[in-house]
Amino acid sequence: MTKQYEESGVDIKAGEELVERIKGIAQTTFQKGVIGGVGSFSALFSIDKGDYDEPVLVSAADGVGTKLKIAGLCEKYDTVGIDLVAMCVNDILTSGAKPLFFLDYLAIDKLRLKQAEDIVKGIAEGCREAKCSLIGGETAEMPGVYPEGEFDLAGFCVGIVERRKIVDGSRIIPGDMILGIPSSGLHSNGYSLVRKVLLEERGFELTGEINTLGCELGEELLRPTRIYAGFLSEFMEKVDIHGMVHITGGGWYGNIPRVLPEGCRAVIKKGSWNCPPIFKILETKGNISEDELFNVFNMGIGFVVFVGKDDGNKLAGQDIYKVGEVKEGKKGIEID
Repeated sequence: MTKQYEESGVDIKAGEELVERIKGIAQTTFQKGVIGGVGSFSALFSIDKGDYDEPVLVSAADGVGTKLKIAGLCEKYDTVGIDLVAMCVNDILTSGAKPLFFLDYLAIDKLRLKQAEDIVKGIAEGCREAKCSLIGGETAEMPGVYPEGEFDLAGFCVGIVERRKIVDGSRIIPGDMILGIPSSGLHSNGYSLVRKVLLEERGFELTGEINTLGCELGEELLRPTRIYAGFLSEFMEKVDIHGMVHITGGGWYGNIPRVLPEGCRAVIKKGSWNCPPIFKILETKGNISEDELFNVFNMGIGFVVFVGKDDGNKLAGQDIYKVGEVKEGKKGIEID
């Protein structure tokens, strides 16, 4: 019945088999609130209003970008799903929200069951780490839109926060301390530049080991984005947070000013944290200026928190760096 459709490049039976394969994977992420399971036309999630006076839903959508090209070249697909969850979850965390549920969208030239299953396993792993439920998604075969072997991923996350506890940066004041929480590496930004300078121009092999990295280049480039949900749930119970920033696309210069009130200037002290070696490799081997690096990459800090000075001194330690302070001045950022 579907022979002509299959000949045109779309395999309905493979899609149905994938749904059956991922049902069990998704169920490992289910939290309180999930109604039903994966496979319906829509996904349902119940909110216990008794836990909140004025619950506010917080949402975010994102993708993995051209890091997917590295996954394809390495033929390794079980980590990019973690990246997908991280990019969405880390965004909603900046509002003080708790992640509730996640949906994914996989668009591909032709469905390959093992590849798709590995991707979804990564998404489920990310959801378990973020303590949110994978409750639905979509897989679309689109021959002719995507070249052979190419695919794209998009994710959608919804969280919840008490209205009075929303963190939006409005309470940031001069004198606040800026704390930096380390990244796991490049995360999922700047990969078009990474591929250009390291793979195309310098001819590095993904299977080649680089001494300063202690692993193959491909392994380093596929290192999953850190998910900050667990870390921040404890952090927020200890101190009064004035503002939070996910250092993602646009680097330091593009992200920190987004939460600053007028009259507040973030002054960042270079060298106040340990920067992973991949960034030094990009600077020296890729001939990328330091200013460009800070404008594109996280430079070893994936999440930034603004707190009062006393709270900052209390919390700064091995995995939390004092990276700067807020000063009076024109809204923006200085890195010196």
